[in-house]
Amino acid sequence: MAQVNNPIAEIEALEEKLADAKAAITKRFIGQERVVELTLASLLCGGHALLIGLPGLGKTRLVETLSTVMGLNGKRVQFTPDLMPADILGSEVLETGADGSRAFKFIPGPIFCQLLMADEINRASPRTQSALLQAMQEKAVTVGGETRPLTAPFHVLATQNPIEQEGTYPLPEAQLDRFLVQIDVAYPDRDTERAILLATTGTEEEEAHQVFDPASLIAAQRLLRQMPVGDAVVEMILDLVRAFRPDDPSAGALVRETVAWGPGPRAAQALMMTVRARAMLQGRLAPSPEDVLNMARPVLSHRMALGFSAKARGEDLGELIDSVTASLTKTEAAA
Repeated sequence: MAQVNNPIAEIEALEEKLADAKAAITKRFIGQERVVELTLASLLCGGHALLIGLPGLGKTRLVETLSTVMGLNGKRVQFTPDLMPADILGSEVLETGADGSRAFKFIPGPIFCQLLMADEINRASPRTQSALLQAMQEKAVTVGGETRPLTAPFHVLATQNPIEQEGTYPLPEAQLDRFLVQIDVAYPDRDTERAILLATTGTEEEEAHQVFDPASLIAAQRLLRQMPVGDAVVEMILDLVRAFRPDDPSAGALVRETVAWGPGPRAAQALMMTVRARAMLQGRLAPSPEDVLNMARPVLSHRMALGFSAKARGEDLGELIDSVTASLTKTEAAA
């Protein structure tokens, strides 16, 4: 007798596994539960994540731990101003055989992995950044006129220093849009920093253990898409995304005066996926409007830009998102 597919039972079983993975990561990446949740959410959605924070806050440690816990073949590329696209994608070399014949042979670059850590991604030039565009969107690369698929699953977890630091380049808008979420990594509070000191300066440290493997992660990504989303959540996603487009009739005066360009349809798709992931990580069978509010800033902040006047006034994009989201919530509650 064929086994009956029961998504609810599968989701409940996956939630236990995700709780184990989250616990394993937080033992090595202490006190940053929000960062861990967002990073796991990006993997569950099959997307890429951009971690922004000052050096020394554990971003590299987090990605390395994720590679172990999720059972993925991970590689790291340190982005520098002299890095070239071929250093990421690979290149064709002329090889001489034993019989003297010559032929081109493709030497794959580090992008042929399952979890690529792009360390300090904004230190490389726009020319080098272009090497990632096709890979992040199509999960394939074209070298020497031949398109080569990447190993599934494929994820990019990039770390970025604040753009004000010397020797950095702003990432192209098209590339930013390919990141599912932007994750801000802040300084730890005093108690967390004390725990970090005690955990990392002794003779032994917590070791990460494997919880997932590539096949189980792909299965989780498929299962996530089966999670139901209520009409109220869908409408809230649409209202939220369209409220940040300055040329949309639903945009308020604050957005029209402050925002140069707003998020596109990919932002709505990202919200649709990440609210499911957050619900799953918290042990719920369906997302709620609260999930939409929680994921608004990480999904939208890198998909829109302030106008020149707003920048001159010192406006903060994150605070704008929070303000408009809060006002939209009050309006819907009143209706």
